[in-house]
Amino acid sequence: MSSLHGGSVPVVALAVFQGLLAARHTDCRGATLLALESAATPCAAGRSAVAQDARYLEEVRALAADAGVQRAFRAIEELEPRTHGDLILLTEIPAPPFKEEQRAKRYAEMLREAGLDSVYIDEVGNVIGVRRGRSSEKTVALDGHLDTVFPEGTDVRVRIRGDTLFAPGIGDDTRGLVLVLTVLRAMNQAGIQTEGDVLFIGTVGEEGLGDLRGVKHLFSAEGPPIDAWIAVDGGDEGRVLHQGIGSRRYRITFRGPGGHSWGAFGLANPHHALGRAVRYFAESADGYTRTGPQTSYNVGRIGGGTSVNAIPFESWMEVDMRSVSPQRLAGVDSILQTSIRRALDEENAVRRHGPPLTADVEKVGDRPSGEIPSSTPIVQRAIAATRYFGTEPAPGTGSTDSNIPIAKGLPAITIGRGGVGDGGHSPGEWWLNEKGDIAIKKALLIVLAEAGLATRRPATP
Repeated sequence: MSSLHGGSVPVVALAVFQGLLAARHTDCRGATLLALESAATPCAAGRSAVAQDARYLEEVRALAADAGVQRAFRAIEELEPRTHGDLILLTEIPAPPFKEEQRAKRYAEMLREAGLDSVYIDEVGNVIGVRRGRSSEKTVALDGHLDTVFPEGTDVRVRIRGDTLFAPGIGDDTRGLVLVLTVLRAMNQAGIQTEGDVLFIGTVGEEGLGDLRGVKHLFSAEGPPIDAWIAVDGGDEGRVLHQGIGSRRYRITFRGPGGHSWGAFGLANPHHALGRAVRYFAESADGYTRTGPQTSYNVGRIGGGTSVNAIPFESWMEVDMRSVSPQRLAGVDSILQTSIRRALDEENAVRRHGPPLTADVEKVGDRPSGEIPSSTPIVQRAIAATRYFGTEPAPGTGSTDSNIPIAKGLPAITIGRGGVGDGGHSPGEWWLNEKGDIAIKKALLIVLAEAGLATRRPATP
């Protein structure tokens, strides 16, 4: 599904997607609720069984049977045309990296229109809406991120072919924002009151060099109190991420005087140094990452130089490293630093005249890793809610807004936006509302299980 030709969804591939989705919803609810940890049900095919505490299954079933929650489920279904319109509206408001203001302003207006009195945009640009609970003893946050990966000037107009929507950012993460908004509308329309407060949030800076700046601010001393965090990001309906993949990103720049390729020959060459650094890093990191906890490395961008007949005055690269283990991430980072120093020393040693090169190593991204146990109530509730709607949960790892609270040891998960889509981070991104209401209902159940219905006592761990 990664290849899109002329903006249309390949018919065979879409049929396969729909077939798989239909299979995931076949006779699964009762089977998984009864089998609990069994991997023999249709829902569990192809996925590892996930340990489930029966208390949370019963809690989710009781919540789903509540008259108010049933009204909210019906509201979600009735709101589908409006949800569809909201998705198109927000997608067509550009939100390039570090320039989310226009979308943030409109999203804040939409939260107010949905019935929140307290809505504000904080110092870094996050949109925060507060829905007060009866006791306000706990605060649960439901989050989608405002930014996209696409640069300023990208055409973000939505093209519609049949039931499929095409546009950069239509899924990642505009659909997440709309899911958050629809949960709020359904709660208000159904007259649901929670015990705890619920925050409806649109964060900035989740993508790329944004380096999670929005969520980092929320969990700093300047942010609001948050006891549980639910991020909506990614397409898999069964997604229940409770482990954050850490990453470090650097921009490395070798600098020298530069000069004519003939007349100044013999000067230290920044490109030559960079080439050495890439080679030494790739060779050493390859061996290091073949064992131990999963770790990756990538030289993603390279630039510099002015002409084929000029010794460049600078040469730069951007490097991304990731790991589920803080220790392994530090290890591959150390390999990078050693490779840079070695390359710099060697290039300076072979220069015939002129000043030595310098190397500037700028850290442009730092996402912490971490994990909360699958036995944590928020994870168990998400697993139970996923199974309730007939999908086998897929706990795992990711690099999302949830990295920050997870690294701080707070209850946090990332769940999927639902529907069917592909082409994320590409101009050909598309999304199809194939049972997309289920993801919204699932998010609602998790929020209510965490915040507590005002008339119902939540399960205790």
